[in-house]
Parts: sequence; C-alpha cells; structure tokens
Amino acid sequence: MKRENLGTNQKALQVNLDPAPYGTFAEIGAGQEVARWFFRVGGASGTIAKTMSAYDMTVSDAIYGPAERYVSRQRLHKMLEHEFGLLQERLAPKRGARTRFFAFANTVATRSHGRQEEAHGWIGIRFQAEPQGPASEIIAHVRMLDRENVAQQEALGVAGVNLIHAALYHAAEPHSILASLLEDLTRDRIEVDLVKFDGPAFRQIDNRWVSLQLVRHELTDSAMFTADGEVVQAAEVLYRKPILVVRGSFRPITNATLDLLECARAQFAREPRVQGETPVVLTEMTLRHLAEGGAIDQRDFLDRADTLAALGLNVLVSNYARYFRLAAYLLRQAPRQVGIALGVRRLRELFDEQYYQDIEGGVLEAVGRMFKRGLKVYVYPVVEGPEPRLMTARNLEVAPDQRHLYAHLLDNHCVEDLAGYREENLRVFAREVLGGIRAGDAHWESLVPPQVVQMIKARRLFGCPG
Repeated sequence: MKRENLGTNQKALQVNLDPAPYGTFAEIGAGQEVARWFFRVGGASGTIAKTMSAYDMTVSDAIYGPAERYVSRQRLHKMLEHEFGLLQERLAPKRGARTRFFAFANTVATRSHGRQEEAHGWIGIRFQAEPQGPASEIIAHVRMLDRENVAQQEALGVAGVNLIHAALYHAAEPHSILASLLEDLTRDRIEVDLVKFDGPAFRQIDNRWVSLQLVRHELTDSAMFTADGEVVQAAEVLYRKPILVVRGSFRPITNATLDLLECARAQFAREPRVQGETPVVLTEMTLRHLAEGGAIDQRDFLDRADTLAALGLNVLVSNYARYFRLAAYLLRQAPRQVGIALGVRRLRELFDEQYYQDIEGGVLEAVGRMFKRGLKVYVYPVVEGPEPRLMTARNLEVAPDQRHLYAHLLDNHCVEDLAGYREENLRVFAREVLGGIRAGDAHWESLVPPQVVQMIKARRLFGCPG
C-alpha cells in the first residue's frame, strides 16, 4: 500500500485550488481541526461553503435530531445527511452543473480535564464523484492514542484532511484511500478500526474485505462485521455485553466446531454475570489462519465469511496471534463476562513456552495478563493418540514447572471442560474435511452443518469439484 504522500498542507491546498469540489464542514467534539487546515493553507473560499460546531447538546439536537449517543455512527449519518441536503438545496440551482458537492463531518470525544475515557470518534464524507451525480459516502471510526488533548486534536485534523483528499481524488482506487488515512501519522497516534464505503462510486467494494485490509495493513489490530455483512465498531456490538469467542480457520466450519460453540454457549449462559443476558458470539479468524498455505485470497476469505453468516455468526478478524492479546481486546470493551471456547490442542498451545520467548515472564506473565475480571476458558475434548484416548482439560499434561499454575486455573474454574458434547464429533478435523471436499469424497457432507454443505456444493467453495 505504498504511495506518494503529498503532505497534509499540499493536500488541503490542492483541494482549495480545485474549482470543482465545494462543501460544508461540521465538527463536534474537538474544535474545527479539519476545517482549520483548509483555512491555514489559503484559498479556502474556493472550497468551504460553511463550517460549524454544534457543541451544546440542545443546539445539536435541534439541528440534527436527538441521539442516544453523540459520538456514534448514527449521529455522524444524521450530520452528513443534513449538511449535504442543505448544500444541494441552497446551491445546486446556482452552481450544481460545475460543482462536486461534499459534506464532511466528525463527532468525537477527546480526553479532557473532566474526561479520561478513551479518545475516539466517527469521521465521514458524503460527496459527488462528478457534478450533478449521485452521492457516495465513506465513514470511519478512529481511536486517538496521544496522551494529550491537543495532540489528539491535531491527529484528528490530519486524518480528516487525508479522508477528504482521498475521497475527492482516489474514489476509483479504494486501496489508495486506505493507504492514505494514516499519512503524516503513525499507529502510535491513531488507529482506524472501521471503514465503510457506500454508494455508486463503490459498487464493487465488499466492506468485509475492507475490514480485513485494515488489519492486514496495520491500521488496526482487529475489525468486526456481523452475520448480515455490516461492518461494525467493537463498542457498537460488545459494549457491556457478555462475549463468547471461538477461534478457528473455518475452512470450513465443521460439526465439531459448531458442537464446541453450542456447548460453550450453554455453559456460558449459566455464569452468574451472564444469566438473563444474550451473549454476543464471535468467530475469530487471525491473519495466521487466513494465510495458511500462502497469501490471503479475497475469494477464500469471503467464502469463509459467507459460510459463517449462513449460521448467523459474527466475525472478528485480528492479528492477535496470542490469546492474552485477544483477551485484552475483549476486556477493553467493558463486557459483563468474557468466555473463550477452544479445543484441547489449542489449550496445549496456550501453555507452550515457545510462544512466549519474547515475553520476560513467559507463560506465567501471559496467563496473568489473560485471566482477568473473571475471564473463563471452555475446553472441548479430543480423541487422539495411537491408542485412542479422550483428552480433556482435566487430564492435559503440562510442563512440570507449570503444573501448580495450571492446577490453580482448574481449581478456580478459570479453565473448565465442556459438558454435553457429541462423541461422534470428537474425531472430526477441519483439515481432513477440507481434503475430502477437494477429493470429491461425499463423506465430508456428514461432517459439516447442512446449511454450509448446501452452500459449498452450490457455489463450489473450498475447491469443491463441479
């Protein structure tokens, strides 16, 4: 995603000197940091029809309508819709034939003397690709990571200029838009964990693939989308909810994985802090799982996502190779309870020292960072060995110097065996199922959920022969 960076000043100046784009800036929460760049470089009269900040909630509600949360996707959409509509209504008769109208908006919460919570915000632009053309839209969610309020505002301003310039000049190249968002910034300053393209300029874009690109190119560590394909920011779905997650390659999802998930869901629902709540269930794919066998393939990724969607499952894409990083991400969402469901083989990896050689405290530190605030791991058994043996969390053998630590986790129910599993699923392994699909061996059909079987055969997924 390397590309020439014009620099923030030059980007703003290029827009100002271009007679075609003309628009409105509406910014709430961190001053008019984006508009300020266009005023600073000169020639802003050629670009800016209006700037405004409706800080007072009563004033903001009077303009855009009431909102449950002011820093939200819903508020951003109302701002873009209102401002773009006014712009066209007032100026289209006079200059619509030669002007590409746009409305930029952001609604953000930075740190302040009275607020020490996470600094984050929603930014977006609605724009015309050509005069009198239909509008398209790009929205993004950003986390501002600087410690000081002023630095957060500055970072937001640069990100806003990047988004406006990219939308106006690179709409035909969505990969260039993503590449430009952190120009003149670093991941230490800002994180972009959601980008959504919408409208006729982006008909060919699948926003689930965009979510993967955000993780793959290190704009964020994780991105999420729902079973209906809607890209979401974590707090929209996870905030103060019980969360149950299962990691896998899902190529394809098998009856064993589905059994694991259903057993874990039932056991998780009995936790005191979960009872009466509907848990959010996430299927997580890491970059490592997606790149098995080579480069990440777009069609293969979307096929996996489609099969999970057929079962009504939400998807989390991450680069959290180690479980304690996944746990930290989930716990950051202030959930009621977090559960991680996995098989015995992955549990064994969790206590393998080779995965923690770069951590001073090794397994002990990793476990300490993972098992916080009541997090629980639910373990699905497996039958393995030359003389088939049922392996569970209770009879798993760990290194001698880890036995007391592991016993502590078992005795305090931080790690629990799952109950109610189907024994016929204990010998079902995804790699063997995938091999059967590619070989045309019909036996695989009995090892995969019926909805997924139907989709694989109808669409020839995962190398299924015609």
